[in-house]
Amino acid sequence: MSNDNKFVRPACLKAGDTVGICAPARRVSPDDVRQAVQVLEAWGLRVRLGKNLFAGNAMLAGDDEQRAADLQALLDAPDVRAILPARGGYGCARLLQKLDFSGLKKAPKWLAGYSDVTAFHLALYRVGVESLHAAMPFKFADAASVDSLRAALFGEDVSRELAPHRLNVKGAATGRLTGGNLSIIYSLQATPYELLPHGAVLFIEDVDEYLYHVDRMMLNLALSGQLGKLNALLVGGMTEMKDSVGGYGKTAYEIISEHVRPLNIPVAFGFPAGHQDPNVALCMGREVQVEVTDERAVVRIRN
Repeated sequence: MSNDNKFVRPACLKAGDTVGICAPARRVSPDDVRQAVQVLEAWGLRVRLGKNLFAGNAMLAGDDEQRAADLQALLDAPDVRAILPARGGYGCARLLQKLDFSGLKKAPKWLAGYSDVTAFHLALYRVGVESLHAAMPFKFADAASVDSLRAALFGEDVSRELAPHRLNVKGAATGRLTGGNLSIIYSLQATPYELLPHGAVLFIEDVDEYLYHVDRMMLNLALSGQLGKLNALLVGGMTEMKDSVGGYGKTAYEIISEHVRPLNIPVAFGFPAGHQDPNVALCMGREVQVEVTDERAVVRIRN
């Protein structure tokens, strides 16, 4: 785990910079990324497509070697200032042992994405390099999500004020932001990439999970001591949750609340990020301030 005082932040993008698009998870077609390329070029950026971007291997965008080679090439390219995985789905964690992120410590660049890309956010947290939990090229249709990604890449303020929620826990705390997709966090427990941040602010979201699976994952984080290390929790979209025969009897938010309320830390539900619109940018690895009151919840992301 990186020393908390040694996190590095990639430089803000400017017109003329090059961004790379690769596909480390599910396969994509040229139509899937065409709109994103047009938007990025409209921002004044140059776009480089990975050599194997449109490769296919069943559901994946090529075999593990092809997908890892494309991402590593963009990680190593000195002129590439940001990397946008085309989409999530499944496959990123399969590449972790094939990738070398260490060069980003001396020559940091942005990596932006969500869902399955959480595997890379956790890896970069360990290296000590900030990254962006944000919209990906596969889904560049929601204007608010895309503009939030642009704001984060170009160094604008992406702090948020949220409406109150009945399950919120009041309080104030500061810590480095980490997390992402709950299922990916859970799947990497007891590996070199497990979530181990003391004093962090954790963000979680998920999609298309059974409610009892949510309980299982939260129980794992509680029993393993991970939740007890946190300074605060942000809960994003729990989208398209499924119930089992007989019904679980609680919503995803209620399940999460049950596990974190005894911790006596600030908890803010309803953060607008995840498998939903809008899916606003979060600066993973950045020190943030969380303040939850009866009237609102504020997440200040320091520039």
